[in-house]
Amino acid sequence: MRVIFLLIFINFSIFASNINDTELKKMIGQMIIVGFPNEKVDKNSEIIKQINKYNLSGVILFDIFYNDREKNKNISSPKQLQLLTSSLKSLSNHPILISVDQEGGKVARLKSKYGFDEFLSAKGVSELSIPHVPERSDKYSWGAKNSYRDMSKMLQENGINCNFAPVVDLEVNPKNKVIVGLERSFGSSSEEVTKYAKILIDEQKVAGVISVLKHFPGHGSSIGDSHLGFVDISDTWSEKELEPYKQLIKQNSIDMIMTAHVFNSHLDKKYPATLSHNVNTKLLRQKMGYKGVIVSDDLQMKAISKHFTLKETVTLAINSGVDILLFGNQLGNQNLDELIETILEQVKNGSIPHAKIIEANRRIKKLYE
Repeated sequence: MRVIFLLIFINFSIFASNINDTELKKMIGQMIIVGFPNEKVDKNSEIIKQINKYNLSGVILFDIFYNDREKNKNISSPKQLQLLTSSLKSLSNHPILISVDQEGGKVARLKSKYGFDEFLSAKGVSELSIPHVPERSDKYSWGAKNSYRDMSKMLQENGINCNFAPVVDLEVNPKNKVIVGLERSFGSSSEEVTKYAKILIDEQKVAGVISVLKHFPGHGSSIGDSHLGFVDISDTWSEKELEPYKQLIKQNSIDMIMTAHVFNSHLDKKYPATLSHNVNTKLLRQKMGYKGVIVSDDLQMKAISKHFTLKETVTLAINSGVDILLFGNQLGNQNLDELIETILEQVKNGSIPHAKIIEANRRIKKLYE
């Protein structure tokens, strides 16, 4: 066994020594999703130059600016969005993820006021029933399936190929405002949450849309909002919040999992989940057997940005097992050159092993297979 590990280490070392800085920057870029401030793009747009220069994994779209909610950012109508997404794809020199948060209900970037169809929240979907069809009278059947088929088709028609949904957080804390208060949870039962999540995953797969489960290891027990600051779930979290992930991992249903910026001293005495090797590698990968892509929640959220420098954030996140770093550029404006150079320097000085970059790129590549 020691010989095998030695050979693997040697192979990684040889491979790494043959990578020049330009190639390494592109491998780092493949691990980044960013937001950008345009409703349309052309070959001279900064985001297109960045995508092609650094081989970025993709982009995340928002309908409005966080600090100017009267101003549209990337989405204002179906026609405009279709032109934007088609331009992004045609002008990029490699396949990219074009992602949104389209959960339904209050968390929807494609809104009815812009001309898109309106869809129920997770809670609303979980309450659908068809009592007049006796053999399909269970709550989760055709109503949810039809709703999510239509929503997935809408994403497909508008050029979206990655949706940061479904939410598999359990409705366990009635004081929770960011999940329970916004009706983003399917319920308190892990079996029910898993059923509805699987319906959305299956319908999105048919439509060619990658699903992202969130927020690992569970955000439904929190009280605070990680957009605004530090969130400690040590006294409210329980292991049952892992059950939807366990069940869907066993079913081989998961494309990607998003981390939560929550702190749980029972899982890690020092770091929030997004930056925790104990959570992302020891728990999720090793104990629970997850082999797919891990994407961070937005690293500009205050739970991270107020407590860690950029260098600390990217180093801890990548070393923890995160494959894709998300910078939405809603809560800040991260300079991409600075970001890439920061990670490059950490790789070159040994703070981030080359193997982490290689492993992340391998997992990301499988998303397109």
